[in-house]
Amino acid sequence: MFLLYTIRMFYEENIKYMSNPFKSFKKKEWVLWIVSLVLVIMSNLLSGNVDVLTLSAACVGVTSLVFAAIGNVWSPILMIAFSIFYGIISWKFRYWGEVITYLGMTMPMAIWSTITWIKNPAKNGKEVAIQKLTKKHFLLVALSTVLVTAVFYLILAKLNTPNIVFSTISITTSFVAAALTMLRSSYYAVGYAANDIVLIVLWVLASIKNPEYIPVVVNFAIFFFNDMYGFVSWKKREKCI
Repeated sequence: MFLLYTIRMFYEENIKYMSNPFKSFKKKEWVLWIVSLVLVIMSNLLSGNVDVLTLSAACVGVTSLVFAAIGNVWSPILMIAFSIFYGIISWKFRYWGEVITYLGMTMPMAIWSTITWIKNPAKNGKEVAIQKLTKKHFLLVALSTVLVTAVFYLILAKLNTPNIVFSTISITTSFVAAALTMLRSSYYAVGYAANDIVLIVLWVLASIKNPEYIPVVVNFAIFFFNDMYGFVSWKKREKCI
C-alpha cells in the first residue's frame, strides 16, 4: 500500500511535466518527426526484408530524439526501450560491444537520466532544466570515460568482438553522450551525433557481409540529423538562462 501511495504521489507531483509530449511540438518538430519516420519506414520497406525489431527500434529511437530536442522527460524513458531493442539486434550480429554498451550501460544510465530529468524541471514545468557544466563536471566525465573505455576494451577483446576498434569507440561516445544526458548538458546531442557516425561505419561493415542491415545504417544517419537538431534547440534555450 505504501509503495502504491508513493507512486501515486510521485505521478501527481509530476503530472504536468510528464504530460503528452506531442502537445509541446512546434511545426519544426512535427516536420522533423514525420519526415524521419517516413524515411525510416521507407528504408526498411525498400530493403525487401522488413525486420520488425529493427523498424520498431528505429521508430522508438527517432521519437526519443525528437522528445529530447524539446527537453521532454519521455525521451530517456523511450531510450530505455530503444536500448533493449538495439541490444537484441546487435546480439543477432554478435556485436558484443553494442550488446554490453546498450543493455549494460546506456539502459541503466537512461533510467538514471529519467530520474534526474524528472527532479530538475525548467521553470515552465514542461521541459528539463539545462545545466551548464563546470570544470569539475568535465574532469569527472573525462576520467570516467577513460576508465570505462579501458575496461570495456578488455572485455571485448576476450569476447573476440568483430570490428573491435569501432566497437570500442562506440562505447566511448555512448558513455559520454549518456553521461551528458544525465548532467542535462546541451552537449549530450554532440556525444550522440559522434556515436551515430561511429555506428554508421560499424553497420556499413556489417552490411557488406549481410545487406539485411542496410536499414540500420539509414536509421543512424537519420538519428545523426535529429541529434544535431537537438543540439541547436538546446543551445537556443540555453541562451535564455
